[in-house]
Amino acid sequence: MGGFNLEAFKFGMYVMFPIGIMYYFGTNLDNRFAVPDFWPKPEQANKVPLDRDEIHAELERLRAKRLYLRERRLAAEARQEQAQNDEPQSQ
Repeated sequence: MGGFNLEAFKFGMYVMFPIGIMYYFGTNLDNRFAVPDFWPKPEQANKVPLDRDEIHAELERLRAKRLYLRERRLAAEARQEQAQNDEPQSQ
């Protein structure tokens, strides 16, 4: 069998391996695992309007965007319908 030296070595590995892993992954985390520019800067982030006028302006902007996208969608549907009506009917 192995003897005392083998048992002492195994015990040391069982104890030191998890400690070594925790030390390796637990120190210097900011430099090792950080992704640069992961979070947006405050000027790039969305700002929630708090004032009544800001809320009204934001609602107007959203309404204009929704109407613009609706107009584009209706125009595309009309072009598609026109193209379907223009192609010759083969029977």
